Amino acid sequence: MKMHFISSGTETAEAAYHVLARRYGHAALDVANVIVALGGDGLMLSVMHQHRGLPVYGMNRGTIGFLMNEYEVADLPERIAQAEETAINPLAMTAETIEGEDYHALAINEVSLLRAGSQAARLGVTIDGRERLGELVCDGAILSTPAGSTAYNYSANGPILPIGSNVLALTPIAAFRPRRWRGAILPKSAKVRFDVLEANKRPVMADADGRGVRPVLWVEVQSEDTVEHRLLFDPGHGLEERLTREQFV
Repeated sequence: MKMHFISSGTETAEAAYHVLARRYGHAALDVANVIVALGGDGLMLSVMHQHRGLPVYGMNRGTIGFLMNEYEVADLPERIAQAEETAINPLAMTAETIEGEDYHALAINEVSLLRAGSQAARLGVTIDGRERLGELVCDGAILSTPAGSTAYNYSANGPILPIGSNVLALTPIAAFRPRRWRGAILPKSAKVRFDVLEANKRPVMADADGRGVRPVLWVEVQSEDTVEHRLLFDPGHGLEERLTREQFV
């Protein structure tokens, strides 16, 4: 097995990188069978965005490490060979700025719209060409994949989605109007459009997995099924099990 190691650059991750590379050898990307990511969830997202095609096996050298496996030096090739593979599709975001520029990005976890000024955002929400909310007054809104549903979405009181459920979570952030609206679960095939009302007075930024653009006039989001990311997890600790476990802590 030819492994390509990537470190997040922290002292802990760098130390692990040197230990593992000496023990198992460090293969170039063009001949590697697997990428081993050493860090936290931020590194895992970065690796998946930059290196499509190869499966990624993460080992936690960061903090929470929801997408990572436990760090162990011994028997790494055997662990990878026995790992459970999960394939996920990202979201594709298209946005237009106030200056008329188009912006495109992929998001493995979520696309977020966030107020960029002192006043609440006013958003219109359209799904598959049909207006669902003429006005959503809020601090922002999140459209999340199942893989990202335990992250920002969950902290905003959104639902945790099973990894194979083929649905997306639309979750408001501090919704003021409609006061009782708590979000929606949408089919994975849904095309969601957010129109920013009063874009100059109430500026809004759009963010795809930490890559943001501001201020925007509108944002469209849909699942990008032509792109597939492959994650590897130790047996019994796959992404589906982790999503289920998060609901009982």
